[in-house]
Amino acid sequence: MAENSKSAEATVLNAKILKKLKGAFQAFDTKSDNTVDIKEIGTIFYSLGFFPTQADLQKFTSEVEDERSGYIHWDRFLPAMTKVLLEDKFPPIADELLLQAFEVLDIEKRGYLKPEELTNYMTKEGEPFTQEEMDEMLTAFTDEEKKHIYYKDVIPHLTLERKM
Repeated sequence: MAENSKSAEATVLNAKILKKLKGAFQAFDTKSDNTVDIKEIGTIFYSLGFFPTQADLQKFTSEVEDERSGYIHWDRFLPAMTKVLLEDKFPPIADELLLQAFEVLDIEKRGYLKPEELTNYMTKEGEPFTQEEMDEMLTAFTDEEKKHIYYKDVIPHLTLERKM
């Protein structure tokens, strides 16, 4: 009986992972043709809570790019991402660690960052995000009314439950 319960739980979890992968991919499928521009792969990875190096991203895209077209098709993306998940290539960052990172940046302890603050940190420190990646992130996470990024609300969007 417990075996059936674990199997059902794994099926539900796998369906959730597939839904999150598909959602992240479709968010950048601007032509609705099951392809994304190769330049969006980094943003897709980041949106799923993966933080590979630029070298890792280049390796991934070279493996899945459709015949040097500049695009990646869902049918090639899914198996490659499944492999990434199974191999746990880019271990997830714990929610608590992300919260601590945001709190360090939030010097005034307001519970939010201003878009220009986050852009400054993310484009000038560590492995910098491109301005295009920042624009996409800010569009997705900035509170439209107050123009703030409430990081406690953002953290669940930056992680992916990966147990398979």
